[in-house]
Amino acid sequence: MPWLLLLVSGVLVLVLYAYLAGKRPYRSPHSVAANYDHWTRDGLLERLWGDHIHLGYYGDPPQPQDFRASKARLVHEMVQWSGLYRLPPGSRVLDVGCGIGGSARILARDYGFDVLGISISSQQIARARALTPAHLPCRFAVMDALAMPMADGCFDAVWTVEAAPHIANKQCFANELLRLLKPGGRLVMADWNQRDPRRQPPSRLEQMVLNILLTQWGHAAFASMEAVQEHLQASPSGCINLHSADWSRATLPAWPEAIREGFRRPWAVLSLGPAAVVQGLREVPTILLMAWAWRRGLLRFGVFCAERAGSGGDGRSIAHRPSR
Repeated sequence: MPWLLLLVSGVLVLVLYAYLAGKRPYRSPHSVAANYDHWTRDGLLERLWGDHIHLGYYGDPPQPQDFRASKARLVHEMVQWSGLYRLPPGSRVLDVGCGIGGSARILARDYGFDVLGISISSQQIARARALTPAHLPCRFAVMDALAMPMADGCFDAVWTVEAAPHIANKQCFANELLRLLKPGGRLVMADWNQRDPRRQPPSRLEQMVLNILLTQWGHAAFASMEAVQEHLQASPSGCINLHSADWSRATLPAWPEAIREGFRRPWAVLSLGPAAVVQGLREVPTILLMAWAWRRGLLRFGVFCAERAGSGGDGRSIAHRPSR
């Protein structure tokens, strides 16, 4: 049918134009806030991903799993792997880069923690507050992760998932995360990490892909897992009992599943209008490139846990738990 071919061709042209003309490079923390304000207002990401704007955990080896359930599972796997579950109910936890509050609500509801979630996006914080039941010990505030106004040592744990790629000054970020912990307090972190370029520099093709991935989603830089550990160890607050693990295999299915979710739930996109359809389709090339980078080992999903040095800690190492 000529009209159908014309319609499909028109949509593809619009998607290609949107992809090439709609780059979202990192310019400053304000550009990150603007991107997330837009993504929260248009509702597309929440319609498809639910209240967790991070990858899911599918096991190692990966097993089929509901797209949204895998995201909640990632939170629980990180709590178990890091030993965060050992903290008593009522422990004060800071969620840095909390999105619309999915992880913060699990930490408050399922583990009894008193959680403060922060984001640089005012729209995300407004949405997080709207989604959070009044009885949960869970609060939210607009805040820059590099200039948090809280006093030193006021949290039992600091939690951050996939926020670091949006932050240019990685050492300052590490310093802030550890500064806010009580001595012996626990840091739990997940990051998208580049393969260490000191050991294996990216090829021309790989560098081109990295540049695209940085400019499409407002990322400042990807640090290697080795660099993250070095930044934590260099913090003036002191860092002990530092452990890391590579969960790339367990999170890889999240990328193709993100595309399949749009086809499984087409009304979630169509009900938002033609602009949302184009917006959803324009994200597909970036998602496919992310999956390619994951499979190649160019990007990895690193998880980290550590404690702030000083008196008051129990001095025990956090037992490393292999990915399940």
